[in-house]
Amino acid sequence: MVRNYHNYDKYPAKKIDGFSAFEGYEAIAEKLRQAAGNGAHRVITIETYTQVDKKEIVAGLSGLGASFFEAERCMVSDRQYMDYIRQYLTDDRVFGIMNTLNIGDFYVEERVEEMRRKIAETEGICVVYGVGASCVHPGDILVYADLARWEIQLRFAAGAPNWKAHNESAPKLAKFKQGFFVEWRMADRLKKQLFDRIDFLLDTNRKEQPKMVCGDGFRKGLETFCREPFRLVPYFAPEVWGGQWMKEICGLDPDAPNYAWAFDGVPEENSIFMQFGEVRIEVPSVDVVFYRPSQLLGSRVHARFGDEYPIRFDFLDTMSGQNLSLQVHPLTEYIQSAFGMHYTQDESYYILDCGEDSVVYLGLKEDVNSEEMLDGLKRAETGEIVFDADRYVNKWKAKIHDHFLIPGGTVHCSGKDTMVLEVSATPYIFTFKLWDWGRVGLDGLPRPVHIGHGEKNIQWDRTTGWVKENLINRIELLEETPAATVERTGLHEREFLETRRYTIREKVCIKSEGGVSSCNVVEGEGAVIESVDNSFAPYEVHYAETFILPAQIRECVIRPLSGEVKILRATVR
Repeated sequence: MVRNYHNYDKYPAKKIDGFSAFEGYEAIAEKLRQAAGNGAHRVITIETYTQVDKKEIVAGLSGLGASFFEAERCMVSDRQYMDYIRQYLTDDRVFGIMNTLNIGDFYVEERVEEMRRKIAETEGICVVYGVGASCVHPGDILVYADLARWEIQLRFAAGAPNWKAHNESAPKLAKFKQGFFVEWRMADRLKKQLFDRIDFLLDTNRKEQPKMVCGDGFRKGLETFCREPFRLVPYFAPEVWGGQWMKEICGLDPDAPNYAWAFDGVPEENSIFMQFGEVRIEVPSVDVVFYRPSQLLGSRVHARFGDEYPIRFDFLDTMSGQNLSLQVHPLTEYIQSAFGMHYTQDESYYILDCGEDSVVYLGLKEDVNSEEMLDGLKRAETGEIVFDADRYVNKWKAKIHDHFLIPGGTVHCSGKDTMVLEVSATPYIFTFKLWDWGRVGLDGLPRPVHIGHGEKNIQWDRTTGWVKENLINRIELLEETPAATVERTGLHEREFLETRRYTIREKVCIKSEGGVSSCNVVEGEGAVIESVDNSFAPYEVHYAETFILPAQIRECVIRPLSGEVKILRATVR
């Protein structure tokens, strides 16, 4: 099908009225100087997220004429820290174990007391900065320096080390693992405690281009995102199997080799833009979830998942690319016992576009010999043979708007020439690759394969007949009116998400049913979301864009921009 829509917005921003923001260190230093006043002694605490460039901040704020105190000098040594967290990192290239640590656990009380004494004895403005700076001194003024997860990963790739590590030359994958399982968990726990205390939010996503807004403006922005339709800032990444579809539809660099992933609906990964006049502030979108989880998610979903956003939308582009790796996701009990996660990555493939020969590998063929298949996978891992996936795994013909359901434990992968909207539960890192078609990654290293984990999770009874009956196009008509057709497209009963497809011809009313919704425009030019009580301005979305409807929007109206539009909506049952 030819797509003529070229209105995908890569920089969605939400305007926040009533507050001003500041750009550049000179303007920021002047604002902080004004906030400190003319007192003889004032303490500015700058709490930083891990991977924030602290040296840049100190140099940039040199015009303050302040005395600077590096909070992290009060911590245990880097070697002691690494020795302690090693138990959570494990020897695996990809997977660690979730921890319950806090930044404050690594501060030494005697050193903290000594630094507090020196601060008290120092006249004028004192700046205490670093990860855990608020553990040393609460500050008369608290600045939080934040950084988006995508930017952290770019810095890793460019050679930045993990926090308190000296692993500049380590593979990006190893750095991501240490961040994901250890340091980001600790930094987020501390951040949650500080939201209501923050006097200024410092956006450090662009080197030497800082931006700052007052805490009240930052919090108003988070509140606004909690009660209006919104989009996350998408980002796109290449991979060895990546395709060409997103280049055209999403307006990406045509000279790039490929784009494989688009993260357009993953709050832990993506960021949001708050527009304050002419200044655009970028913060991690997970801040919205942390700050007002019940308002965003709804009481029912919040009670079940806490301050985690449980729905994940992303793109997998293999158009003119290659097969994804053959893989399986963990069962619930396995991810709980092995990794400390409380729910697993059940998922589904919604086919947004595809070629004539597109297929999805899903489930095992009848009468597969498990020992024989596992032996073949292990021999292929060592390079002894080429694994014959077609001998063991079903290949299903795929067409646009098909929906393949993939509960944990089901062997699967998308084939080449397929554009997948992946709808899943959030623990996205837990993919056990079984066979990667003999490839190396973009870094030149063999891509990790996890047959040991995989064999403990493969459900050998999910064979051809069961898959056909339970996992492919389980579409049920719910409502048919002149204005719209509403269908349930999944997911499987083992999965906690439900997806519905709305084919909208005229205005249609959507109810939240008490929970948050993640949505994507899967066909048509786009749509306009309108409030039924004037609580938010009309919000426009376009083809292939993912958007979120907070639970606080109990009811809204959606109308097509033109003609007919199809929207896939995911909610928690």
